[in-house]
Amino acid sequence: MLNTKDFLNKQVQIYNQKSFIELDPICIPHLFTKKQDIEIAGLFAAVFAWGQRTTIINKCTDLMDRMDHAPHQFVLHHSTKDLKRLLDFKHRTFNDTDLLYFVSFLNFWYAQNESLETAFSNHLLPKDKTIEKALNGFRNTFFSLPDVSNRTMKHIASPIQNSACKRLCM
Repeated sequence: MLNTKDFLNKQVQIYNQKSFIELDPICIPHLFTKKQDIEIAGLFAAVFAWGQRTTIINKCTDLMDRMDHAPHQFVLHHSTKDLKRLLDFKHRTFNDTDLLYFVSFLNFWYAQNESLETAFSNHLLPKDKTIEKALNGFRNTFFSLPDVSNRTMKHIASPIQNSACKRLCM
């Protein structure tokens, strides 16, 4: 069995190719250089990533347009008028109710934290053999605000929900 570093390095060789990136939803976080913009764009690309790649890329691009191609700035400093630009957004079962909660959580999180990475790593211990606790902990953290709707909760997968998310061995 490969150790985590070797496994991830092999994956980089396979997928970190311009020809793959430009036709895959991973191209969305690649539009940015600021860590927080990459994290936010990557989160949305991952949440939207079911269906046709072209549609996913188009919907992510539409969302980044609505956020003026500065998602971190948008989630931290949006006005009520800015939020109105999000009101008719929809991708498959993800709608504006879900989007407004995501923006609300991201605003809450980034007002107190430098990176979304800690929303995962805070739940992971060095002795853990998988990232299962990190995935479950992230989901619990993400849905910790009081105004979350039940319909929105289906958009973040976790092992505890018996979802299709993967449990990467470390």
